[in-house]
Amino acid sequence: MNIISNTVNNFKRYGFLMSQLISRDFKVKYKRSVLGVIWSLLYPVLMMAVMAVVFSQMFKFKVEGVNFLVYLMTGLIMFNYFSEASNAAMESVVENFSLINKVYMPKYIFPIAKCLFVGINFLLTLIPWLILIILSYFGLGDYICHINIYYLLLPYIFFCMLLFTIGIGLLLSCVSVFLRDIFYIYGILLTIWNYLTPVFYSIEILPEGIQSVMKFNPLYQFLTATRSIVLSGQRPSFTTLGILTFIGVGTLLLGGYVFKKKQDKFIYYI
Repeated sequence: MNIISNTVNNFKRYGFLMSQLISRDFKVKYKRSVLGVIWSLLYPVLMMAVMAVVFSQMFKFKVEGVNFLVYLMTGLIMFNYFSEASNAAMESVVENFSLINKVYMPKYIFPIAKCLFVGINFLLTLIPWLILIILSYFGLGDYICHINIYYLLLPYIFFCMLLFTIGIGLLLSCVSVFLRDIFYIYGILLTIWNYLTPVFYSIEILPEGIQSVMKFNPLYQFLTATRSIVLSGQRPSFTTLGILTFIGVGTLLLGGYVFKKKQDKFIYYI
């Protein structure tokens, strides 16, 4: 309880700093960009269009019984959030070493600020995603999506994914201080992780043994829960929601524990 209390107090004390870090990232990302923040809306749409043509037309990928465009875009925006946020969090401590050396502050603020910044972009990408869902009622795609009361569970699913991403970000940012090779290794791991996550395909096409292994992929659980609501109009089971909670909270606690144990040694390696 004391650790939680200290963490909450630190967030209150350094809340302004975190907001400034997030604001700085926004200014840097969209500096000299003509369209600016509009790219957050256009990027997932353009990526979906390209991948839809490649996989549905060239490779004849499809998922039976659901709107493939929404299926694809759901996978894209959720995996892209995790990928971008975890990458940014991994680099956050190292790239802010000059500030860390000059002023005392909780070092975990940097990876958390990165995950929240990318999270704001993620919320923006939900706008074209929701528009795509609505357009399914007007003939976009082969199947209609289902707008229902279970959409109220989506914020909870996304929140659990945020906790999971922050936990991974804390672990990666800690490792990157001691092992700079992680910047290159993680890029390779993300590529593998992308193909092991059913972003553009259904696991139904895989052998049953591989399907069982795939279900241990945390991102698979988040994607499946979201798609069951949007594409099938079904509520994820309480077991599934419990698994998502365990993944999110468990990873956050693990990342926070490792980060706290190692942060005092950062100064010798940065």
